Amino acid sequence: METCRKAKLAIGAFRSLASKVISRRSVQESTSRIRPNGSSLSSPTPSKFSGFYPNSSVSQRLGLGFQMGAKRLHLNPFFGDGKRFYHVDRHQVYHFKPRGPRRWFQNPRSILIIFLVGSGVFITVYFGNLESVPYTKRKHFVILSKSMERKIGENQFEQMKAAFKGKMLPAIHPDSVRVRLIAKDIIEALQRGLRREQVWSDLGYASSDSYITHEGSAHETLRALTETEGKVETRWHKEDEILDDNWVEQSRKKERGARAQTSHLDGLNWEVLVVNEPVVNAFCLPGGKIVVFTGLLDHFKTDAEIATIIGHEVGHAVARHAAEGITKNLWFAILQLILYQFVMPDVVNTMSTLFLRLPFSRRMEIEADYIGLLLMASAGYDPRVAPRVYEKLGKVTGDSALRDYLSTHPSGRKRSQLLAQAQVMEEALTIYRESMSGRGIEGFFL
Repeated sequence: METCRKAKLAIGAFRSLASKVISRRSVQESTSRIRPNGSSLSSPTPSKFSGFYPNSSVSQRLGLGFQMGAKRLHLNPFFGDGKRFYHVDRHQVYHFKPRGPRRWFQNPRSILIIFLVGSGVFITVYFGNLESVPYTKRKHFVILSKSMERKIGENQFEQMKAAFKGKMLPAIHPDSVRVRLIAKDIIEALQRGLRREQVWSDLGYASSDSYITHEGSAHETLRALTETEGKVETRWHKEDEILDDNWVEQSRKKERGARAQTSHLDGLNWEVLVVNEPVVNAFCLPGGKIVVFTGLLDHFKTDAEIATIIGHEVGHAVARHAAEGITKNLWFAILQLILYQFVMPDVVNTMSTLFLRLPFSRRMEIEADYIGLLLMASAGYDPRVAPRVYEKLGKVTGDSALRDYLSTHPSGRKRSQLLAQAQVMEEALTIYRESMSGRGIEGFFL
């Protein structure tokens, strides 16, 4: 037993001695690496570096080489041979300089380059998509292309036809024929107002039934003009007004001589659809798709009244209000995302709606009223009917004192007052008289 115990002790001592020899040899081999500048790191006396030894296990594993006396750190080639610069404070703490975007923005030259490139891109995009609205000459920024706008309108029109399948009046229905002929007058007036040789197809009806051709005039006797010929009430206080027509006149004077952008109206396939629904509404989608509901025809009996509504809706298409609305909503969304970082989202949404979206929508409605007034006058309909139409429309849809502030549309009373007093009414009457005398005025939009 004694011999066995001594043998075990001898074997244990031999193993410990062998492990020490092997570990010392591995340490010497790891510390004998060559620096990038050709000098060896092996040294008889280890030198301290911020509390670490060069031959420590961390440096051995990372394979890092330190050069003392220079403020530079050479990284392992496996890390891309990058260099990080640092400075040492009075406590011998090494502070490395930042890398990445923070370092770029601390460089004035980088900031200048970013500013110049960003400004160039912004100016190119902005002025490259800046257009002038017909008649008002208002400059507006529209980032949506004309082809995309037209495609969106056509897709919405197809979806609407599928949704109202079975409720669309056939082409031979009297209401369909009547609305189509009035719309035809408005489209021809638009062509005269643009004074351009447009390649437009004949106005068609969107029903799947057979198309009917009718060459008669859509004008009825102007009996509506002699009925209720009373003057529109024009007494109102300017200080209570948030919508006025001064911006129209100022824009026209400022941009006098500027040519309006009307290329989005080239080659339109105008179509009319009458839907049998008790909805007091009508609209014109981008691409020349006009939709009228029978509920509107039940309240507005005369051709002049219907021409006022259709002219207004076509005015939206002329001014590209749908595309402008998409662009504006994009900017509003970006602004909201920025404000979300500082203000509660509910407050941001409410303020954005009250002070940005709704005022913009009401202003577009006023602009469409003016364009539609000129269109109906050029088509041979008395523009003096328009103020009464909007006043009647306000009563049908339910006007309120807050509608001028909390609605997408101005109140009917306000729209009636603006059209009755605006200088555009004088122009509309001049165009109407020339049209009735057989001498139509061309180019009144340009």
